[in-house]
Amino acid sequence: MTTATTAPSGRRPGRPEGQRRPERQRQSTWRRRDAATGYAFVAPAVIGAIAFVVGPLIAVAWYSLHEWNVLANTFTFVGADNYQAMLDDPALHDSLLASLWFSLGVVVLNLTLSLGLAILLNQKLPGTTFFRVLFFSPVVVSLVAWTIVWGFLLQADNGINAFLSTLGITGPNWLRGSVTAMISVIVVQVFKNVGLNMILFLAALQGVPEEIQEAARLDGAGALRRFWSVVLPMISPTVLLVAILTVVGSLETFALIDVLTDGGPGTSTTVLVFYLYRQAFEFNQFGYASAISVLLFVIVLVLTLLQWQTRKKWVFHEA
Repeated sequence: MTTATTAPSGRRPGRPEGQRRPERQRQSTWRRRDAATGYAFVAPAVIGAIAFVVGPLIAVAWYSLHEWNVLANTFTFVGADNYQAMLDDPALHDSLLASLWFSLGVVVLNLTLSLGLAILLNQKLPGTTFFRVLFFSPVVVSLVAWTIVWGFLLQADNGINAFLSTLGITGPNWLRGSVTAMISVIVVQVFKNVGLNMILFLAALQGVPEEIQEAARLDGAGALRRFWSVVLPMISPTVLLVAILTVVGSLETFALIDVLTDGGPGTSTTVLVFYLYRQAFEFNQFGYASAISVLLFVIVLVLTLLQWQTRKKWVFHEA
């Protein structure tokens, strides 16, 4: 006669207690190692963000509350005086208006042209690879070199006007008129970066399933209707990305203005970043320039948040 043995109460049958503890310790050690590895990978990015983004932002906000004279070696707390000075500065108002026109022109022309080029180069036609490289090549060219070349082309008797004269057209002095100078810097900026946005749009267009477009075609939708109702909603996340990048990039344009027009004629192309530079490094008003930097940061932040908040209404796959 055999008798069944039962495990002591309070202990599960299976491995002995002494074998389970080392296994738990090993799992805990692995988890700690995984966590340490993850922290080690993200640490450079976090440290870089604190050192080069968060830290400078705090420093600029602090400087904006002071009058900092480097030549006299004085650093005086003035509170909100620099911000009050911005409200009373007509030159700052002119630079804000110039930034508005410049950004509006760059964003509209860049998005329209880059999307149109992407649609054309998405066709299966001979030579599309060559034109893709051709339109993208300005992106990898030095901005200063690109701007200097365009400076020669836009001179009164060179480049563009010389070509127009062969057609019997007298071109304007592009960089000496307020309106033509703004148009010139917008076009030069767009041609410099349109290739990058074109590639982004081209990648998005190639990700649209052909089956969906074929179904719309069978339902009788024309080319324009298919693009507006099928293709555009599906590439809307890329449209949002390109719009944010283009808006932020247009508000941060400096080298192009500095080399091509030096903010002129008058103050017609003195955008906010260029006006900030002049206040800091030409007039040595670092406190006032820091206040303008805070204003620029707020403008970029507000525009980015507005674009991000409106995504739910028109970006595909968003709740």
